[in-house]
Amino acid sequence: MRDLYGVQPVGLPDPRPWLDHGHWPGRKSAARYEFLPTEGEGLHQIPVGPVHAGIIEPGHFRFTANGETVVRLEERLGYVHKGVEALMAGAAIEKALRIVGRISGDSTVAYGWAFARAVEAATGWTPPPRAVLLRGVMAELERLSHHINDVGAICNDASVLTIHARCTLQREDVLAVADACFGHRLMMDRIVPGGVATDLTPEGVGRIRGLLARLEETRAEVLRVYDSLPSLQDRTVTTGIVAPELVRQYAAGGFVGRASGRAFDARKSFPYAPYDRVDFELKTRTAGDVDARLLVRMDEISGSLGIVSQLLGRLTPGEILANRPTIAAGEGAALVEAFRGDVFVSVRIDADGRLARVHARDASWFQ
Repeated sequence: MRDLYGVQPVGLPDPRPWLDHGHWPGRKSAARYEFLPTEGEGLHQIPVGPVHAGIIEPGHFRFTANGETVVRLEERLGYVHKGVEALMAGAAIEKALRIVGRISGDSTVAYGWAFARAVEAATGWTPPPRAVLLRGVMAELERLSHHINDVGAICNDASVLTIHARCTLQREDVLAVADACFGHRLMMDRIVPGGVATDLTPEGVGRIRGLLARLEETRAEVLRVYDSLPSLQDRTVTTGIVAPELVRQYAAGGFVGRASGRAFDARKSFPYAPYDRVDFELKTRTAGDVDARLLVRMDEISGSLGIVSQLLGRLTPGEILANRPTIAAGEGAALVEAFRGDVFVSVRIDADGRLARVHARDASWFQ
């Protein structure tokens, strides 16, 4: 509120700017960003970023450590603030859909679904039953892709390259099947208000069923190797513990919350179609460490395999896109479970059918 709109909060405990890095045209430079001081013997600082290897987004992390004990960690974010809400103000629904789908590439299906449901709630737009099932299939494929990739990345951080390689190959398998079935590796722009943009052929159903079998084989093998490597578990067990009271205080969702005992999942807590008619178990862990978060991911992989199988079994021929209703103005909101946790999108539509306001909140805000 302060960086974007100039609101000056009274009694703000931390006055440092978050989004304004002093580089916006026509804006007075932000105040100098000061990292908090640390005192003590044997302390050293390790700066990481904002430029990182790979394709992760920029962020600066300042570790103050004594050996392997981290005394303080500070994050400076906001390097790639894109002004998404301003871009969507006054936009047509079709344009806003494309912007929303690019807020977070690893949750593009979830964001598209949340936006579509919010628009549908605002206008009374009802998607066909087949489209709702296909949305669930795409969302679970997205969840599988990123969970298996994360498991491999965690193992790679502990130098277990074999699991990382196996998971990387399996993620590529998911992306290739998604491309063959829905015409896009990330299934971007495939969920639209009123339904979906691409149908699934009988051949596509067979491809996905074959993928499910391969994913289950990989899941079982990765879990077997993980359980047999004490040197790997030495790097994950009791590392990065998130206390249950912190998870409750910040309403952290996704695998972060569930690994610390918070049994929240939008698919269960606020069930929306097709999850209101899907049988799956929500598992939690209590240790709150890296090991618990990895195991929650493995649990979700198993759960998603069962969900996709159920959804494919319920597919019947039918329309995939409903006509837009005559109602133009309205407000709507939706909560969708992405692979990282709950994504929230709210919209307000003007009388001319354009978007007056869109607000999108990522699960990582609470994590």
